[in-house]
Amino acid sequence: MSEINIFAALLEQVAHDKRVALATVVSTRGSVPRHAGSKMIIDPASGSMIGTIGGGCGEADVIAAARTVIETGRPAMVRVELLDSIDSFSPAVCGGVMDVFVEPVV
Repeated sequence: MSEINIFAALLEQVAHDKRVALATVVSTRGSVPRHAGSKMIIDPASGSMIGTIGGGCGEADVIAAARTVIETGRPAMVRVELLDSIDSFSPAVCGGVMDVFVEPVV
């Protein structure tokens, strides 16, 4: 989803009085599924997401942080480490790290 579409979707969420979080990849190192600037809207109340920051384990950590961010009203930085050993059979073996800024939008 393009950045313009993400912001249009964000405006729609706000227009419907939904409390959501906006997650933005702010930096990356190594091999990662998405790069700086990638965005995702998270609505923990409905479980819906718009956009992506990469999927799998990384998104799960960011979604958990989004719940806290919405509850407290305070933004958070989440480090997503995709560094599991190749023999772990984990889906989180890209080999990189992403820093994701999660902010409440009310």
